[in-house]
Amino acid sequence: MSDSRLFKILYYLLDKGHATAPELADKFEVSPRTIYRDVESLSGAGIPIYAEQGRNGGIYLLHDFILDRAILSKKERQEILTIMESISATGYTSGRDILTKLSALFNVSTGNWLEVDFSRWGKSTCDNEKFEKLKIAVIQHKKIKIVYENTRSERMERIVQPLKLSYKSKEWYLKAFCLKKQDFRIFKVNRILKLELLEETFVPTPFQEPKKTLQQTCQQIVLLFSKEIAYRVYDEFDETQIEYENNGDLIAYAKMPVDTWLIGYLLSFGTNVEVMEPKYLRTILAEQAQGIYEKNKT
Repeated sequence: MSDSRLFKILYYLLDKGHATAPELADKFEVSPRTIYRDVESLSGAGIPIYAEQGRNGGIYLLHDFILDRAILSKKERQEILTIMESISATGYTSGRDILTKLSALFNVSTGNWLEVDFSRWGKSTCDNEKFEKLKIAVIQHKKIKIVYENTRSERMERIVQPLKLSYKSKEWYLKAFCLKKQDFRIFKVNRILKLELLEETFVPTPFQEPKKTLQQTCQQIVLLFSKEIAYRVYDEFDETQIEYENNGDLIAYAKMPVDTWLIGYLLSFGTNVEVMEPKYLRTILAEQAQGIYEKNKT
């Protein structure tokens, strides 16, 4: 017996109102006898399904039956709708229609609790449009041409096979296969400056994480933050990574790659951060800060 067929029969009856055994047998490619056994199984599971004999007979559900009362608890119904609400909030165009149908079927509403806007503060709708194109490219397996600015301030044009959109540490990334490099690459979505959706399709392959270079190897970083900047520390570090000094200052521990992003990030704290480990990072940060001072002093 196929559980999926039982559910399909149930959904078909919810949609059509009723059906004959030969009709269901033809649709699901089984015998009428199998359909009647399925009806008995559904009835035994508590589904109010019944068969009527005669010229206008057939297989029916009770008129006021809704799916959720028989199969799903109230909490399970709410969880399903919450998932659909989350998906539709990402801009998935069919998500809202499916959510509406399920809400009516379950007789439950999520209250439209979630909203996702992919544009940055102060930006136009171009970020949302970019995300929509990337979503289409990933789902439909279409190649894209991008202009990308890397961390070395090099602007390059690439044709890639987009495989997945990934959200990590408050940033969106595109995982793709780069045709020029013939290797897997990760592109930060905000640094994709131009994007063209191509008609050429591809057969997707599982994404393989690129091998980390020596510069990308994570190191143990220990940072001392003044209490005045605590709110920013909580934005970036988990409570388990933080220790508290008697005066309210915070010590944060994390493994990070020492690169240009980290230097810029630390400089954004100004005098409210002190590098405790590694020692050489203190020198790099001090030299960068001195350079900023020399460039901007009057």
